[in-house]
Amino acid sequence: MVRRSIEIIVSSFKMALQELWKNKLRTFLSLFGVTIGIFCIIGVLTVVNSLERNIQNEIKALGTNTIYLDKWDYTAGRGPDYPYWKYMKRPMPKYAEMKEIMERTPSAKYAAFKIDREDNIEFEDNQLSNVNLYGITEQFNIIQPIDIITGRYISEAEFNHGSNVMVIGITVAEKLFGVPERAIGKMVVARGKKLQVIGVIKKQGKQMIGGWNFDENVILPYKFARTIMDERRSDPLIMVQGQDDLSSKALKNELTGTVRAIHKLSPKKDDDFSLNDVNDFSAAISDAFVGLNQGGWAIAALSLIVGMFGVANIMFVSVRERTHQIGLKKAVGAKRRVILAEFLLESAFLCIIGGLIGLTLVFLLSQLLTSVLNFPVFISTDNMILAIVICIIVGVLAGFIPARQAARMDPVVAMRS
Repeated sequence: MVRRSIEIIVSSFKMALQELWKNKLRTFLSLFGVTIGIFCIIGVLTVVNSLERNIQNEIKALGTNTIYLDKWDYTAGRGPDYPYWKYMKRPMPKYAEMKEIMERTPSAKYAAFKIDREDNIEFEDNQLSNVNLYGITEQFNIIQPIDIITGRYISEAEFNHGSNVMVIGITVAEKLFGVPERAIGKMVVARGKKLQVIGVIKKQGKQMIGGWNFDENVILPYKFARTIMDERRSDPLIMVQGQDDLSSKALKNELTGTVRAIHKLSPKKDDDFSLNDVNDFSAAISDAFVGLNQGGWAIAALSLIVGMFGVANIMFVSVRERTHQIGLKKAVGAKRRVILAEFLLESAFLCIIGGLIGLTLVFLLSQLLTSVLNFPVFISTDNMILAIVICIIVGVLAGFIPARQAARMDPVVAMRS
């Protein structure tokens, strides 16, 4: 039985290949719809999945299981309904509050304070404008890992003493010094004070949601940064990372009570701060991409329907051209299910060929986008399997009526045709 099934499959593949080779133009026009349909489905899924994956990776880079204490609500949007007046009146996070949070919140494992300012930096005759100067505390690098490509990171002693040292992004290093290695040990002027470059941050690439954008910015110890910045105008925030076995929701709930106590808010007063959960950003992005995937499926479904009719057409023609052959097979004892299986397998095989062509086009598109846009695009294994499954389903649906017609033929009438 198994051997017979294998023989039927091999025979169907051979017949399908013969039909493809014998009627090249007809086959191409028939499979074009399937090819375009698979190209649309897998192309959209590939681009959307790659886009979502890259954005999710950027969000994870903001710190896993991390809460951002700020006066601004990051999820409230920035449209005309955004209540600026409400957030403007809120107090800014303070450096002293970070220590109180760690003392009063058992679920907090690490905390860091950040201030920043956009300004110019200079080295000899070279000047870069609109560079973000980040002033951070010691545990920032634990919450938000920073990889150094050359030189070193800021030491504990330099954080404690507020040393005039800086770690710079690779784009800043290339613009000021040509190559990153030349930056180490050089003195750079920022807001009238000299700082020594001790390290260059590894290239991160263009980020789609903003993020820290370390490539084009620099990092200073907080205690030095506050000597060259007005902390009240430097967008301060506190980052808090929870214990390993604790959910961000539980951390957020405990932090709410801690910060309300620090701000001495009565039970009837609203929060005068925002606790922004990184996991909330991730969930919001996932929800946003659901609609994009649905749109891609809707577009591709139209192409697949057209392709299905094309394959059905070629199968009807194939049945008509092989009517005599079908009659001979039935005359020597071939059962209906054997004839039905042969034509269904042939139809599915034709659709698989169209799907493989579509996958090839998607692969070429992914390589083009990756090289031109510097945006990593990949075809996942799940999407490739999905493409083959869709092709088989489309092939069976498109070939069912012609195959059933062939299986029901009267052998005598078929042989006389």
